[in-house]
Amino acid sequence: MQSILHPILGPRKEVHDLTGRVAVVTGGAMGIGYEISRAFALNGARVIMVNRKEDQGETAIKKIKEESHNTAHIEWLPCDLGNLKQVKDVFGGIREREERLDLLILDAGINANQYGESADGIEQVFAVNWLGNFYAVNLLYPLLRKTSKIPDTPPPRIVFESSEMHRTTLPTTKFASKEEINDSSKDPTQFYSRTKLAMILGVKYGLLERVIKPNDDKIYALSVHPGTVSTDIQEQWKSAYPGLLGNLLTTVMNAIGRSPEQGSFSALYAATSLWNLSHEMIKHVAGEGGLVGWNQKA
Repeated sequence: MQSILHPILGPRKEVHDLTGRVAVVTGGAMGIGYEISRAFALNGARVIMVNRKEDQGETAIKKIKEESHNTAHIEWLPCDLGNLKQVKDVFGGIREREERLDLLILDAGINANQYGESADGIEQVFAVNWLGNFYAVNLLYPLLRKTSKIPDTPPPRIVFESSEMHRTTLPTTKFASKEEINDSSKDPTQFYSRTKLAMILGVKYGLLERVIKPNDDKIYALSVHPGTVSTDIQEQWKSAYPGLLGNLLTTVMNAIGRSPEQGSFSALYAATSLWNLSHEMIKHVAGEGGLVGWNQKA
């Protein structure tokens, strides 16, 4: 319905002048992430998009530069969010070379899918949707803190793209161990919904209560729900439920879904036991020194 009404209602402008700001958008070269990157770049920010596939990055840059008459400041970096060593190299590199970071949008993700494991041996949806994005926040947090101390600068913002699907997470979910995460008997939808719950819990009880408040940091952390959005991610229903059901779910979701531009609105507005397990899983792969201290200065 939202996408049907879009030509009538027209687009909404949710971004103010961002000249001089720097933004990082995971999953920033396609779908909702692309629309967020596009809006930031067209409003003056320098944008760093992070995706797995080079062709997606090249296409996104070409389209945004054409729309901006080649004035947009935008670049793309390759990274598989399901590979924690790549995450460490890419986002650690951003932290070391950048002077500031105002907007961090965590949009990279996998939809419901059959059980599979990441390069690190972690259930793939959890590995990308939560753990990889969480590690990116950890690695970039000193730069966000540094930016927050620049005079006359609005507080930097961290925004996770969550979902109302979090409400369907099983009540037995405890985020207590890797064995629980890697339980292959779960329904494909459960792999997805629990990552969206992880984002909400991670922001409220992790970043806010364990980091931002104790450090007295002037940083906002939010989780938002974009609504059902018609992007390529809906095609993954066909893999999650092979056959008629998967095709039906893809058709229905694309029919009722918002456009990617509409799906970006909530994040754009937000952007003008899980905690311990996440640390342990990252340390297991990246080593004891893999995590950055949450009170560390850039």
